[in-house]
Amino acid sequence: MTDHTLIPARNYPDYPALMTPEQLQAMREQAQRDPDGFWLQQARRIHWCSRPTQGFKGSFENDVSISWFADGTLNASVCCIDRHLTDRGDQVALISQREAHGRSEKLTYTDLHERVCRLANALTHLGVEKGHRVAICLPMVAEAVVSMLACARIGAVHVVLFGGFSAEGIAERLVDSGAVAVITANMAWRGNKPVAYKQSMDEALRKAGGNSGVHSVLVVRTSEEAVPMLPGRDYDFHDFVDNFEADFVPAVMRAEDPLFMLYTSGSTGKPKAVVHATGGYMVWAAYTMGMVYTHQPGDVLWCTADVAWITGHTSVVYGPLANGGTTMISDSLPTYPQPQVV
Repeated sequence: MTDHTLIPARNYPDYPALMTPEQLQAMREQAQRDPDGFWLQQARRIHWCSRPTQGFKGSFENDVSISWFADGTLNASVCCIDRHLTDRGDQVALISQREAHGRSEKLTYTDLHERVCRLANALTHLGVEKGHRVAICLPMVAEAVVSMLACARIGAVHVVLFGGFSAEGIAERLVDSGAVAVITANMAWRGNKPVAYKQSMDEALRKAGGNSGVHSVLVVRTSEEAVPMLPGRDYDFHDFVDNFEADFVPAVMRAEDPLFMLYTSGSTGKPKAVVHATGGYMVWAAYTMGMVYTHQPGDVLWCTADVAWITGHTSVVYGPLANGGTTMISDSLPTYPQPQVV
């Protein structure tokens, strides 16, 4: 690609898809000379309900106060799905490789929109509202991505928990985050090792006891094994969610409204979470992935990070989808030859 033609799906005409060293240097100089103008320019990479006129605002001295794009409003799921429906509705957005089952699932942007909206409606039916926290503890299956985006659509704060946490570690994070709902799976495979997600979650909820605000648990069945379900609290994910309408009006979020909480993996002391705001994070995710993604036909982005980590959030979900790309996930380990499931 030598003419530096802009990619049609993008709406930021100031930089080409591929840049020469001289163009990169010019961009660095602009960022140093006029950081506010530079980041407002980069903010055009995503869809805004109302475009911001402010870049950075705050101070790192004494009482630290930081905000990005404070007067802008948006919804992260719209940035990742709705904005692409007209031009890319039939393009594959997500490939979910199910190693243990020897198959893959492909969701177009239209498919992803429908699934996200159904789950948003289901969560709303269960009482989840804007500002509530929803814990997601899932293997790398399509429902993990759908769950993150459905929370974003409602304006609920998603809290993705790593499946390798102990029941005690999960309990601490459920209590600390104030989660009102959980989305988990019955089990998963890591190579040839089974991981009992639902069993760990049940134990975590028992340990949390009355300190937990969780009232609903959605369970994705990833295998045929029987799953203990608590009536009135537990719901089979697809039996429940698939009955809801495939449309949901997205909540309008301020740029500084939280998008997600992400906990450290430390097991000593009080759990520590970083809260990421919607506007600044979405611009950064779109910028970082947009600088490396040229969107050639057939391109598939694959990052091996779990969505429980920040790399998974940015390089697997929000960054690729904000750029109208195709992202791939796998629910096992990238090993060859494939391990035997026992």
